[in-house]
Parts: sequence; structure tokens; C-alpha cells
Amino acid sequence: MVERREITTRLKRVEGQIRGLQRMVDEERDCETILVQLMAARSALDRVGLLIVSNYIDDCFPGEDPKAKERALRPLQFILSRYSPLLESERPFSEEE
Repeated sequence: MVERREITTRLKRVEGQIRGLQRMVDEERDCETILVQLMAARSALDRVGLLIVSNYIDDCFPGEDPKAKERALRPLQFILSRYSPLLESERPFSEEE
């Protein structure tokens, strides 16, 4: 389980990225640079969201047998992994499983 402090730290990092993006727009930086930074910020925010969901799942199934828990959560994990198209390569499960 990820501690609240780690999630808060990650959110503060995203906040810094967003402020950097605002500065880049104000300074009229080139579009490619802004878009790369925007994608990085979005990816970081998506990862925080998935950590929060993961914590929620762990809290909801605290005493379950690990194998039974994994089987019960497999469909949910697949759906949640689709939450972010940027995490495509990190999807732990496929639809066929």
C-alpha cells in the first residue's frame, strides 16, 4: 500500500509540472516542447490516480486469500488499466485472461 505522504508528494510534483507548463505558455515556447511536458504531467497524474485506486482495492479486500483476491480483481484491474491510454505498455492484464 502506498502511503498518503507519497501520493501527496507525487501530486505536488504534478502541480510543479503544471506551473511549468503555464510558464512555458506565457513565454510562448514552441508547441512540441509544451506538448511533451503536458504528456509527462498527464502521465504522472494518471499514475497517482492508479495508486489511489490500488490503495482503495487493498483496503476493500484486506483479509482475502491473495490468489482469490487476484482472481476477483482481475476484471477490475483490466478496466482500470484502460483508465490511461498513456499506460498502454503497463497493462498487467489482457481482455482474454
